[in-house]
Amino acid sequence: MNIRKNALAALTGMAVGLGMTVGAMAASWDMPTPYPDKTFHTQNIAIFAEDVAKATGGEVTIKIHSAGSLFKHPEIKNAVRGGQVPIGEFFVSLLSNEQAVFGADSQPFLATNYDEAKKLWDAQRPIITTLLDKEGLMPLFSVPWPPQGLYTKKAINTVDDLKGIKFRAYNATLELFANKIGAAPTQVEVPDIPQAFATSQVEAMITSPSTGANSKAWDFVTHYTDIQAWLPKNIVVVSKKAFRKLDEKTQQAILTAAKAAEDRGWEMSKKETSEQTAILKENGIIVVTPSAELMAGLKEIGASMLESWKKDAGLEGAELLKAYGVK
Repeated sequence: MNIRKNALAALTGMAVGLGMTVGAMAASWDMPTPYPDKTFHTQNIAIFAEDVAKATGGEVTIKIHSAGSLFKHPEIKNAVRGGQVPIGEFFVSLLSNEQAVFGADSQPFLATNYDEAKKLWDAQRPIITTLLDKEGLMPLFSVPWPPQGLYTKKAINTVDDLKGIKFRAYNATLELFANKIGAAPTQVEVPDIPQAFATSQVEAMITSPSTGANSKAWDFVTHYTDIQAWLPKNIVVVSKKAFRKLDEKTQQAILTAAKAAEDRGWEMSKKETSEQTAILKENGIIVVTPSAELMAGLKEIGASMLESWKKDAGLEGAELLKAYGVK
């Protein structure tokens, strides 16, 4: 018994000597993210990690594993859920196969600007929080991509111009959208975009100006049609088990840093929209305002998809749309 007491006293003395309290030992968190370091989402997370380390006095440090280097994008949520890592980032609508409500922000033309996207997130957040809670996860913050535009190797004036084109998809909603416009969808993650175009695996895509510029889209497409289809979001989640191991002061420090990351991330996204679109132009891509005929055809498809989504999303979807102000 004396040996045990002496050992505990020694450990306590070591903790005090290191400036820590027993039960609040330093935690080093590995954090997988799906996007490269130059992506503004990853840059925002790097600032978040710095803020956490500073606010907790080094008690919590976050090591970022970007570009799917630790876990591939589709694996990240379950890696956090399974305790392989305590924190991670992923694309919200990637989970739409699990629950349709996760895909609300990728519904074509439901929210097409930042004000609408923020209103939609305010409606979506409590529902997503409840769903993730059941899996032992807690959302920390979410940041949108710029409005999604259409990248092609030719001018697109009507929906018919897209028929038969090999189309990059990044979630189930975009895959369905591609099918409805008569294109042939293929799932391709962001780091693999240049290779997919180089090998003719895909010929067109809908994505943000950020992804287009970062992947040097001018090497493989000629036109960017600014259809502003939707503003999908990334989300950062933490394991509730890992979070609860922290003392209350440390928990609050992380939540405060997360709130700052969300606010900062939305502003970064807005800035990205204009800056990255300008970069596309500077590198020779023809930036096009979509024709009225093209937009009418795309919005008709979007309205059809929303009706189907309502059925799949059930009560949660109805609750979300009511809060968002859409019947």
